[in-house]
Amino acid sequence: MNRRKPSSFPAVLKRAAWPAAALLVMAFFGGYAVLGANGLLAFGDYKRQVAKRELYYAALDHKREKLRNRVALLDPRHANPDMVDELVRRELNVAHPDEVIVPLK
Repeated sequence: MNRRKPSSFPAVLKRAAWPAAALLVMAFFGGYAVLGANGLLAFGDYKRQVAKRELYYAALDHKREKLRNRVALLDPRHANPDMVDELVRRELNVAHPDEVIVPLK
């Protein structure tokens, strides 16, 4: 019959130090995965930011299309006479005294 001698408290602490340190490291990384800046709880904030950026980019796309249309109307090969006239009158402030200019914007 082999009887084991009861371990002393410092010996138990020494044996439990490495597993306890490993558990602490795993708990730290697990907590950071949930609560950190890129964690699961930050996912909702990312979704809100993406929705906000998509609205901003949609507005930019709309503005780009308007500018693309104006550029196409001012193409030197086949310029739209109304667009050229509007642009010249607005930029040079040129109008006959009997004309009435109605700004559209």
